[in-house]
Amino acid sequence: MTASVAAARPEVARRTRRRGGIVPPWWFAVPAILVYALVVLYPSIAGAGSAFTDWSGIGEAKSFVGADNFKQLLRDDQALGALRNTLLLTVAIVVVQNALGLLLALGVHTGIKSRLMLRLVFFAPVVVSPVMVSFLWKFVYNPAPDAGLNAALGAVGLGSLRQDWLGNPSIALWSVAFTVIWQCAGYSMVIFLAGLEGVPAELHESAMVDGAGTVARFRHITWPLLAPAVTINVMLSTVGGLTLFTQIIAMTNGGPGYATDTLSTVLYKQAFVFGKFGYSTAVALVLAVFVAAVSFLQIGYLRSRETTA
Repeated sequence: MTASVAAARPEVARRTRRRGGIVPPWWFAVPAILVYALVVLYPSIAGAGSAFTDWSGIGEAKSFVGADNFKQLLRDDQALGALRNTLLLTVAIVVVQNALGLLLALGVHTGIKSRLMLRLVFFAPVVVSPVMVSFLWKFVYNPAPDAGLNAALGAVGLGSLRQDWLGNPSIALWSVAFTVIWQCAGYSMVIFLAGLEGVPAELHESAMVDGAGTVARFRHITWPLLAPAVTINVMLSTVGGLTLFTQIIAMTNGGPGYATDTLSTVLYKQAFVFGKFGYSTAVALVLAVFVAAVSFLQIGYLRSRETTA
């Protein structure tokens, strides 16, 4: 009797799973999918049609203009300059933020007594609103010689390095980039730190017995095993750089002139300042396709690196 009951249990379990008793059926997600489609997908698809019109954003009056908005985008010096700024910002953020995050993670992964406090300090800027951080650094970048960073430079005898950090077109973009890196490096640090925690200590011990130095152990053990963390950090920082908006608007509003405009700020201004919603939507579509293409290329390369590491 006991044997027959035991033999029947797998079949009962399979029937129960099919009926949804243990594993909920996929259609439990249908309500959430419908809400998402109604709130996100439908407005996005419907709004994309505006890229082929001259809609001003007010009223129903609009005419079909075909690809004129996209042709204008290719001839728009402001948009092309914004694309250049977007790419420069993204490269700077991806490289410097991840390099700094990795260095911080390696530093707080040691056995120093203050490592927990340092982790808290380095991660603290991440939880602060980007708007608050932007206004904080806007004060630091005050162009007055006796305020903010300029005052600190004067106090240590480096008064010749004083700058109008946000008013000089040649350095304003890099001042904003530094602000973003300062705030987000702690986030990259946490992800790298999680990857370092997963590196088996036995591998390092074996390598040390074989005479491997610190650099050799990092190159042949730590770095290959950090591949998943690198993938996550590079993807997040790339998308964040390509869509950067808040810090630009809060610190420079795209100025001086168009020196710090990005594609995100251009599409915002075209829609809400100049009332060109059709053209703004065209810029948004180009940005969305560009971000998607870069993301797919990156994820393909980084995933292949994970499998070969």
